[in-house]
Amino acid sequence: MEAVTQALRPPRAAARRGSAVKARGWIAAVAAAVVVWAPVAAHAQDAGASPPVSSTLKPNPEFAKLPQYVGTLGKRRIVMRLGAKTGDDDPSGVHGEYQFTDTGEVILIAGDRADATLEAEDSNDGTHITGNWVGTFAEDGSLSGERMEPDDSNPVPFDLKPLDRGAAAPAVSTGAAPASASAPKGGQAVNGVSNLVIGQ
Repeated sequence: MEAVTQALRPPRAAARRGSAVKARGWIAAVAAAVVVWAPVAAHAQDAGASPPVSSTLKPNPEFAKLPQYVGTLGKRRIVMRLGAKTGDDDPSGVHGEYQFTDTGEVILIAGDRADATLEAEDSNDGTHITGNWVGTFAEDGSLSGERMEPDDSNPVPFDLKPLDRGAAAPAVSTGAAPASASAPKGGQAVNGVSNLVIGQ
């Protein structure tokens, strides 16, 4: 009888292995479906999301060579680097960037200068237009006018003065607090978070 039992065990074990393989196959199929559908669902959510509010752009070293202007956009201080496009078929084309001195945020700007008039658009990501600029260059080189939303709403005045070549532009914040200011005494901030400390 024991020989019969042993003879039957391998088929049962094989049957169990077969069902385990089927179970693993089913799990793999579900996992594959999740992998395929998760990006589609995420893309659908992204399509309805509004564009990012703040810029992740960094200052472009090529724009550092352009004439600089300092002043205000609304109540915020900015440094603008704006100059003629090189190698462009449009001789009136200008481009550059401006940077908020309080946060360090960089915004790209491009447009046209016809005589004393500037008409330009800005972008916080290099792709989407986030604002329109209309201004006038004065004889002393200063630039003033209004910056508006893409639909020309919400005008904000700007007033910029040219910075002499070789003169230092105002300091620009990096947007991050110094580690010593945010770390409690006796500890060290962890990845910029001051309520988590190490070394205590």
